[in-house]
Amino acid sequence: MAYNLLQGKKGIIFGALNDKSIAWRVALRAHEEGASLVLTNTPVAMRMGEINTLSAACNAPVIPADATRIEEMEDLIRKSMEHFGGKFDFVLHSIGMSPNVRKGVPYDDINYDYYLKTLDISALSFHKVIQVCRKLDALNEWGSIVALSYVAAQRTLFGYNDMADAKAVLESIARSFGYIYGREKRIRINTISQSPTMTTAGSGVKGMDSLIDFTERMSPLGNANADDCADYCITLFSDLTRKVTMQNLYHDGGFSSMGMSEKAMNQYDKSFRECP
Repeated sequence: MAYNLLQGKKGIIFGALNDKSIAWRVALRAHEEGASLVLTNTPVAMRMGEINTLSAACNAPVIPADATRIEEMEDLIRKSMEHFGGKFDFVLHSIGMSPNVRKGVPYDDINYDYYLKTLDISALSFHKVIQVCRKLDALNEWGSIVALSYVAAQRTLFGYNDMADAKAVLESIARSFGYIYGREKRIRINTISQSPTMTTAGSGVKGMDSLIDFTERMSPLGNANADDCADYCITLFSDLTRKVTMQNLYHDGGFSSMGMSEKAMNQYDKSFRECP
């Protein structure tokens, strides 16, 4: 069901790869709610993914850009403003990748060149996007910038590796820039700490299936899926959340507030009894 929450609004969606991507689901919901969009991803990701299908569904142009490169961000923002005929209203940063995770390098024997790439792609790109938007005065007042995070920024989860560090930096950037951009232009900046979600990137995390099963048992409302996250993003892009900023917002069915659930305890007891 659509509520016209984004009627007349314009925004950029980073990171849609295929229909498993949270960014893909956000783009579809934003279009359904009346928004005009620009889609963007790296040229490599665009060759691997199916973003042209999403472009046709949302009637949105695709502008290739590497969010780690300032000059490409400047080009993206300028072209987006030309397309929109002026400033726009929201940005979704859904970008994350760890070479250490992809190559199975453990955290306690980390490759530091890979580590720097993880931070640049997954966190510093967020700073670059915001900085370029601010310098080009690209966002309307009361605009909204949202990035996707994960509870591993606060808690240690086996196998999440250096992505946990990147998410912690990402959330800090939202707070630091949220103050600056909020005071100047009333721009809101928030992160969403989403349930583990079986996206293309998420599937590369060691033990993802087990993690999803565990969090499903722990969360009183169950895991939030990609469509649930899309709905939440829409509310943050809308005028209904004008005074929400600098927050890391947990969207995880209650997992982040749990210690032990009955379902998880029962599973643990069952496993314990079955041990020889």
